[in-house]
Amino acid sequence: MDFSFADAPLDRAEHLRTDSDALARLWPDARVLVLDAKGDAGVDAQGMPPGLDGTAVGKRPASAVFLGLHDGQGWFAVPAIDAPGRLEMSATISLRDAAAQWPVREASAFAQARAVLHWRDRHRYCGACSAPLDYVRAGWLGRCTGCGIEHYPRTDPAVIVAVSDGRRLLLGRQAAWAPGRYSTLAGFVEPGETLEQTVVREVFEESAVRVTGCRYLASQPWPFPASLMLGFLADASPDTPRVNDELEDARWFEAGDIELALRDAHPHLSLSPRLSISRWLIAQWYAQQVGGPPPQQSLSPARAG
Repeated sequence: MDFSFADAPLDRAEHLRTDSDALARLWPDARVLVLDAKGDAGVDAQGMPPGLDGTAVGKRPASAVFLGLHDGQGWFAVPAIDAPGRLEMSATISLRDAAAQWPVREASAFAQARAVLHWRDRHRYCGACSAPLDYVRAGWLGRCTGCGIEHYPRTDPAVIVAVSDGRRLLLGRQAAWAPGRYSTLAGFVEPGETLEQTVVREVFEESAVRVTGCRYLASQPWPFPASLMLGFLADASPDTPRVNDELEDARWFEAGDIELALRDAHPHLSLSPRLSISRWLIAQWYAQQVGGPPPQQSLSPARAG
């Protein structure tokens, strides 16, 4: 996929999460990502993953999370606060920046690490009885020390939708965004709701445009902090968009405007960065309209893994 965090995943090797002997054997030669309290990762002088292994880190902290395997090598994530003092975080990188600069596999592993460590950091106590959680299964399960309830990492599903009336594309913008920036509409799935129902509801809530049909295309992990974006193309009536307090503006755009924006050549319209599935959905809609590939985008892709 031509967006971040969806390619070159690790083999999560779930069966090893309860095998303490196997994890101990993997640790000395393992790749280790160290993340600070903000969720940023340590980097070398070139802003790249520093190539830390378990031997360099020292004894495996109890808080280390087993991410998975690649070519038989274990990958782990460790909170900086629990890493040995000699591993000073003199330079860090955000996940958004790493998505553009790091190799694909490292960026995807960073996204995985950030999501699970964020969950761990914000779920230290049981929501039922308030007792502390004891993390087991290599960091993927929090077991309450009081009532015994098991807590698993949370992922919030959200739809993100390229809406078309057959000729134009509907895009919206939030007031906090840079002038001229527009994106596809998106929203979280509510309890008891299908994805298709969410598409219809969210598009109407944000723009008063009526969706008549939709189809799923692809998904993207979005650990900001813990979402899964489910991408759709939707058909809609050519209604006049009307916004509420969620958006500052929503409007229809012609294919010519979208072509220029995908080339980063439109004087008044800019799109989401290439790391997001939003831009990919827009490109898919444009390709469908013109019956050919999307125009060449100026942003360079993440480095091949």
